[in-house]
This record gives sequence, C-alpha cells and structure tokens, in this order.
Amino acid sequence: MYLELRHLRTLQAIRVTGSLARAASRLHLTQSALSHQIKALEQHFDTPLFFRNSRPLRFSPAAELLLALAERLLPEVKAVEQRLSGMAHGRQGRLHIAIECHSCFQWLLPTMDHYREDWPGIEMDLSLGFSFHPLPALVRGEIDLVVTSDPDPDLRGIHYEPLFRHEVLLAMSLGSPLAAKPWLEPYDLAAETLITYPVCRSRLDVFARFLDPAGVEPVAVRTSELTVMIIQLVVSGRGVAALPSWALDEYRGQGRLAARPLGRNGLWCPLYAAVREESRNAPFIDAFLTLARAVTTERLSGIQPLEGRSVDLP
Repeated sequence: MYLELRHLRTLQAIRVTGSLARAASRLHLTQSALSHQIKALEQHFDTPLFFRNSRPLRFSPAAELLLALAERLLPEVKAVEQRLSGMAHGRQGRLHIAIECHSCFQWLLPTMDHYREDWPGIEMDLSLGFSFHPLPALVRGEIDLVVTSDPDPDLRGIHYEPLFRHEVLLAMSLGSPLAAKPWLEPYDLAAETLITYPVCRSRLDVFARFLDPAGVEPVAVRTSELTVMIIQLVVSGRGVAALPSWALDEYRGQGRLAARPLGRNGLWCPLYAAVREESRNAPFIDAFLTLARAVTTERLSGIQPLEGRSVDLP
C-alpha cells in the first residue's frame, strides 16, 4: 500500500466538514468506503488517525502530519491539473522564442506584448539565437519557436511557417561615393569596411547571398551588437552596413544616411517561424503567428507576403 492523493483529500475533507458522514458525502463516497480507507491507512502505518470516542472529532499527531502534507501538496496538484486542462484546450502552454535577427526586436517585442494580453496562460521567454544553434534546440524541445531565414534541410520534424519577405539595403553616409549609384554590385563593397552584427558570416545574407557567390571580400569587417551603434558608425563614415529596410526607415527619413539596393533586383530575404511539427496546429502557436503577421504589416514598410506555402522538411 502507498500513500495516495485520495488519502490526503479524505483527511482534508474530514477536517473541513467535521465528520466522517459529511466528508463521505463531499467526496461522493459511502461512509463505509471512507471508513474502510481510514482503517486501511491506520493498519498500514500501525498508528491511529483519530482519538476514538472524542467529541468533536480529534485528529492524532499522525493525521496532523498528513494534513500538513495535504496543505502543501494539494494546492500544487490542483494548479498543475488546471494547467493540464488549459493545455488540452489550447489556453495554457509555453512559448520560448529564439531569434536569428537582431533587428527583429522592432516588431517582435510589440507582438509579444499584445500576445500576453490575449494569452495570459502562456509562459513566454525570448533568447538571442546567436550564441547557440536554435534550430537543433527547437528539435530537442528547449525552444518552441525560432524566427529564422534559413530552413535547415538536415533537421527532421520542423515546420517552417512563412512570415514575410523583406529587402536588405546597404546603408552608407550621405557623402559616400556609393550613394551616387542606383544599386550596388558586389565589387562595390570590395574597398569598404562592412559593419555587421557579431554573427557567423554564413548566417548573414549580405555574405551568403551577395558577396560570397561573387567571390568578393570587403577590405575590413567590423561588428557591433546594437543597431543604433551600427547606424552611428555608418553616419560618421566609418563603414557601410547591410540592414533590413524597416530598420533604416527612421534614419533615412531624418536625412542622416543613404540606402541603396544590393543588386539590380534587390536582395530579398524570407523570414520564417520554425516550430516543431507536432505543435504546428496548437491554438496558441497559431494565434501568435496571426498576430505577428498583423503587427509586421502595420509597423514595417517594404515587406511583402512570402510567396508559397509553409515548408515541411523531411
């Protein structure tokens, strides 16, 4: 025999009601069944739970010990039961997000703020996916959603939901000779200092999709964690930077810098929300994606719907 939750609930009901008969009614048991349960406990632990022939009913020290356990444990059990019920109905869960885009804070944080108002039962967290590999962490269950532009064909069980496509522009000081060009070719950056986020170059579109295919290397590469610091360096003529068009709108509007397309047709990059295949239809995941699309459409200029359907890699 083991001590079970039903034993703790029985003793708690007896304390609340003050009698075995009323406790049995509260627990939807017969008084005989409740008495049998108490007797089995007393026999197993070889100690009485009540002082017999006492009015009102008095608990023994052994029963008081069990009641103290019930007071600590049963509220936690009830809370977990409520969360499990909420998960079953899609109102409870966890949404730990990792991003591979520094400038995504501009739309992601407002999305999360609105989401918390509508889904208070969802535990949210945000990590920068630059010091670790977020897609493998997603597969392992450590992360629940990754904002990425690079689906990994070697990882199984990931669903990539399209968010939008955006243009990456090259930002430069107003006095830069590059500002005289309608668009830029890879060789135009060969004599420039390129300022980037401190990210592996294979994960930067300006390298992976523009410079590296042309075999062009900038004269120097400088890094900064903060978008505002990158902008200041560009404005002061310390280098150029490839950034999403929405990240440059404010500064272009103030006449502080120039921005030009990378290539005749521009450098357009997709952005996906990667989730585990088994959670792709969870209501709280779907609600977050719907809200993210609404926020980005409202707040970001120069984005376009991502053509094609969602991506499921085998």
